[in-house]
Amino acid sequence: MNTDIFRWLAQVAPVALRVGGLLTFSPFFGDRATPNPVKVGLLIVLTALLLPVVPLRPVPLGPVDWIQMVLGECLVGMLMGLSLQVVFEGMQFAGQFSGIQLGLSVATLFDPQSNADSTALPVLYNLITLLIFLQLNIHHWVLRGLENSFEYLPVGSAVATQLLSRELVRVMGALFVLGVQIAAPVLLATMMIDLVIGFLSKASPQLPAMLMGIPVKSLTGYALLIGVVALWPEILERRFAIAIGAAEKMLHLAR
Repeated sequence: MNTDIFRWLAQVAPVALRVGGLLTFSPFFGDRATPNPVKVGLLIVLTALLLPVVPLRPVPLGPVDWIQMVLGECLVGMLMGLSLQVVFEGMQFAGQFSGIQLGLSVATLFDPQSNADSTALPVLYNLITLLIFLQLNIHHWVLRGLENSFEYLPVGSAVATQLLSRELVRVMGALFVLGVQIAAPVLLATMMIDLVIGFLSKASPQLPAMLMGIPVKSLTGYALLIGVVALWPEILERRFAIAIGAAEKMLHLAR
């Protein structure tokens, strides 16, 4: 009886660990605003659905085998989740940049996804990104990728390699690229306004150029933000596709 339970645990635990790693690090599924009982229920449901399609594996013989299996499966779930989370972090990075330029770096709001106080624009950018994430059905692709991951990276075969570390660093670096790309219109416009205001204050010291610059920067930034939001679905769709491709590449490097 104990042997049967041990074998059953050896088949269930790897699947649950991979699913748990994904739910912990992936956007939407790992959102801190989601109650923990809901996450646990989702973990149980996904594990039960995936268990029949996962190939059986030999039972780990000793503690070292168990430790390798646990770390490997957590690594797989983390890689799949982080590749998509980078897109959300990049959008928040862009929001921080834009908020500083528009004078919104003082007032803070409660961010339900990070359980921390953030300025207004990062929270807005994050919520818009989440809506686009759901509208593009990226969460469906995440679940499909989770199922397929058991085929090209069987349970217990994941290892951390040097090539995997380099690829993970490259993926994380895309955070800054996306942040600068999204914030570029607002940054360039506000920098030009600051430059013009600087010339005006030098040419006419009695003109309250600095006071005039604050509302001009804010109105210009909001107008640009309204205009560029229409381009975000296309940009984010491309970024999410790149993130999914990067996750697949990292899983191949982990073999």
